[in-house]
Amino acid sequence: MIKLSGVIITYNEERNIEKCLKSLTSVVDEIVVVDSFSTDNTKAICEKFNIKFVEQEFLGYIEQKNFALKQASHDYIVSLDGDEALSRELQESIIKLKSNWTVDGYYCNRFNNFCGQWIKHSHWYPDRKLRVFNRQKAKWKGINPHDRVVMNSFNIKTNRLKGDILHWSYQTYSEYNLKIEHFSSISAKSYHDLGRKAPIWRILLNPTWAFFRSYFLKLGFLDGLNGLIICIQTANITFLKYIKLRELYRNKT
Repeated sequence: MIKLSGVIITYNEERNIEKCLKSLTSVVDEIVVVDSFSTDNTKAICEKFNIKFVEQEFLGYIEQKNFALKQASHDYIVSLDGDEALSRELQESIIKLKSNWTVDGYYCNRFNNFCGQWIKHSHWYPDRKLRVFNRQKAKWKGINPHDRVVMNSFNIKTNRLKGDILHWSYQTYSEYNLKIEHFSSISAKSYHDLGRKAPIWRILLNPTWAFFRSYFLKLGFLDGLNGLIICIQTANITFLKYIKLRELYRNKT
C-alpha cells in the first residue's frame, strides 16, 4: 500500500484553509503546508492540525509549488491550493488508490464557487486538473500565474478520478477585479520574459475570442449573471495582459 502526502501552498487563507485540511486528514498520510508568511490567522489555524508547516518567501506560483513538493516525505502527492478541498466522492476515490495505484497521475475535475454560486459551465467546469501524481514523474510548469502539473515524458499513463476538487474562488466582484488586475500583470511580465509580443491584432482578437468561446461555445450563458460576468472578465484579463505586455516593451525603449 502506498503512502500519500498532501501538499498545499498558502498565503492569507484563513477563510478556507480549515476546509482544505479537514478534507485531507482522513485521506493522506501526511500534510505539508508551505506558507508565504501569511499576515492573517492561516498559521494559527494550521497549527491546530497535525501537519508539517514550512514558511518560505513566495518564489512565484510554479517555483513555490515545486519547492513544496520537495518538502513531502512521500513520492505520491495530492496537491491542493489553500482555497480548495476534496469532495467526499473524491476523498473516497483517492483512498481506494492507496491499495490500487495503477498509473502515474490522476486528473480531477475542479468545481468553482464564484460569489456564492457553483459555476457549471464556461471554461470553469469541468476544470480538469492533474493533482494526484507521482512526483518522480511530474513537476509544476506553465507560465506564471497559470501553473499546471506536467508529466515528465510522453509515455506516462494517466487516468481520471471520480469526484471534484471544490474551489472557493472569489466571494465578491471587487475581489475578482483586484485579482484580474494582479494576475494580468504577472502574465504580462511572464510573456515579456519569454519574448512574446503584443501586436494590435492580438489585443483586439484574443479577448473577443476568449469571450465568445466561454460564453457561447462553453455555454457560460447558462450560469446567468455570474456566467456573464466571468466571461466578460475572461476577455478583460486577456485584454489587460496584452496591453500591459505592450507597455513593458514601450517602457523598455
